[in-house]
Amino acid sequence: MRRSPFRIAVAGTHSTGKTTFLTRLKAVFEQRGLAVAYVHDSAVNAQDRGFPILAHHTFESTAWLMARAIELETEATLSADVVLVDRPVADALGYLQAALLHTSRSIPPARIQALERICEAWAPEYDLAFVTVLDPSVELGEGRDGDALFRARAAEAVTRVVDRVMPDRHLLRHGGADAALTFAIAAFDDQDRGA
Repeated sequence: MRRSPFRIAVAGTHSTGKTTFLTRLKAVFEQRGLAVAYVHDSAVNAQDRGFPILAHHTFESTAWLMARAIELETEATLSADVVLVDRPVADALGYLQAALLHTSRSIPPARIQALERICEAWAPEYDLAFVTVLDPSVELGEGRDGDALFRARAAEAVTRVVDRVMPDRHLLRHGGADAALTFAIAAFDDQDRGA
């Protein structure tokens, strides 16, 4: 029977180094001859299908993003030694909470609780989790939403959700990618030796 792949998730607001970090980590694992699946953020796909995103997130767009992430992550386990997740399930809930605050909207508490239960149930699937720390002095990536207040609110909300459902998460600070890479590789090696 094939061993389950090692899953590494990176959560956080936009333009905080998630994709750059995971791209570097993917290259390191591939240099070792490992099969790596890289599960990307699906927000663009959600928007293409007509779902509102960012400050306009809804229950429906959040549920779709969570379901899509679970589908892609699960499919990746079929052939990968390592699954890298750019925006785990908890990220979507954090973005919804930030959007509701940002736009002074609300949804029934039962719907938020349903999404929270999904996050709680799925969080143990990740062997290692990071949450980025927003450095407002770092410029947004090209084509990114320029609303600095929403970006900050998303950072706070995502961190709150991740801290609750993945309390063993590690911080990924601007300028700290090298240390985080070393840590992630060591965590994989420790798990690999224990298999």
